[in-house]
Amino acid sequence: MRRENNIYNVVFKVNHAGGSGSCFFLKQYNLFITNYHVVESFQTVSIEDNEQNRYLANVILVNPKVDIALLSVDHDFSYLPKLDFSKEDKIKIGQQIYVAGYPFGMPFTLTEGTISSPKQLMDNSYYIQTDAAVNPGNSGCPMFNSKNELIAITVSKFTDADNMGFGIPLSSLQIPLESIKKLDKKSFQVQCTSCDELISEEEEYCPSCGNKLPENVFKERNLTDFAAFCEEAIADMGINPVLARMGYEYWKFHKGSSQIRMFVYRKSYLFCTSPINLLPKKNLEPILSYLISNDLTPYQLGLDDNQIFISYRIHISDIFSEHAEEIKKNITQLAFKADELDNFLVDNYDCELSEYAKK
Repeated sequence: MRRENNIYNVVFKVNHAGGSGSCFFLKQYNLFITNYHVVESFQTVSIEDNEQNRYLANVILVNPKVDIALLSVDHDFSYLPKLDFSKEDKIKIGQQIYVAGYPFGMPFTLTEGTISSPKQLMDNSYYIQTDAAVNPGNSGCPMFNSKNELIAITVSKFTDADNMGFGIPLSSLQIPLESIKKLDKKSFQVQCTSCDELISEEEEYCPSCGNKLPENVFKERNLTDFAAFCEEAIADMGINPVLARMGYEYWKFHKGSSQIRMFVYRKSYLFCTSPINLLPKKNLEPILSYLISNDLTPYQLGLDDNQIFISYRIHISDIFSEHAEEIKKNITQLAFKADELDNFLVDNYDCELSEYAKK
């Protein structure tokens, strides 16, 4: 239980407009560690703890060669436990290990396995191979031993590796961590894959050794016009859109107690919906009458099993019509209406808040 509680607190989810991954906090450096490929094309992301609290994280260093990135967050995390580096000289075949992270963006998961190979050559780099379950979303999470010590950074980019997981050895983390004293924690920097020089200005070649830098390593991913429109509506709710991103044209966040979800359905419709309440366990007639008889246009109330939803659906083409500003306002107001309505149903119809609510 001690192991699970410790790891549970230091492992966070990484979210951005391209998807999600995992990261973990190194208290001794006051930084978060993840894979480069988790944050590739993004210089600002959000990280999320197990209480659904989200924080803006600046990507301050990337080393594409070793697939490592360092994240800085302007928040006091001194309350988090310390995750120590392994003191073992050698990693052995058959050694028990644990992987903690957010596979497929799901809630925190802890899996157990053994070391299959301590030095497996893949893509011209050496990795620790394990039979522990490692899936997309686990990338960037810690791999640790039975002493609760960090032994590797989990990587799941080898999607064609069946029943195998891989970890980046701690030796690969040494070079990025040695550069911390020179880091500007407010800017994005690339570490040259040849001479380890830190480069903060966009360059094609390393100004120190002349090595060609990875293509587009300084380039940030642009939002689509549709995503930009949605994020303007989210900003009008008083929510930082970066903190709302959960994947490509997908947003999920809380406004007050209510969870708001925005996503594309069948490539044609934008759905904005909130699971606000659960039906009461008895005396259902009053609440069902309310759901049927109340006109909340342009919003709709609906049921899925015992879950009450408030939703707003529009065709994507309408976003680019003369009704765009009205639609944007309706999206924004849905969040305020959901936060108001869930309390109303609790007070007047004995409904419980949804299990997705932030209480």
